[in-house]
Amino acid sequence: MQGASRLAVIVVVFAVACSHPQSSTTPTTAAPFAESPVAAKPVSPNLAVSGDLDKQCALRFNDQGQAPKFDFDRFQLLAADREVLDQVANCLTSGPLKGKKVQLVGRADPRGTDEYNLALGDTRATEVVRYLMENGVEDEQLAVLTRGALDATGRDERTWQVDRRVDLRLMN
Repeated sequence: MQGASRLAVIVVVFAVACSHPQSSTTPTTAAPFAESPVAAKPVSPNLAVSGDLDKQCALRFNDQGQAPKFDFDRFQLLAADREVLDQVANCLTSGPLKGKKVQLVGRADPRGTDEYNLALGDTRATEVVRYLMENGVEDEQLAVLTRGALDATGRDERTWQVDRRVDLRLMN
């Protein structure tokens, strides 16, 4: 009975991590970017953006390089994340990158199974997609990629925080 209870808890946890608003963007675990995962600049507690996106959108943000990222097993956006995403949405809807495409890469720390971490990375990226679409960005402009913990480099809680984020990258 104890084994069955444990399995039920695991199934519930996995289902919660996988439950998120569905969009027509299809998550994928494609090969890593040509650009190094560390090339994305942290711009809020849970987000990092590629240098080209930051420069072309003239994003304004506090240096969040040392800020904690998503809490363990969480995907909710913080106020600082929404401030940056508001700027990105404006840039993609009426600014210099109007109509351009952005890839959102969901990431997780290495704790948990590969499947769980991939699902959590997808949930995090999809939460960012949902917010951007609520702010006028078209679904066709957004591509979700989950890397889960595939590129994670953390070894303890402080460094695992950096692994728990969503990277936004301008697509060619």
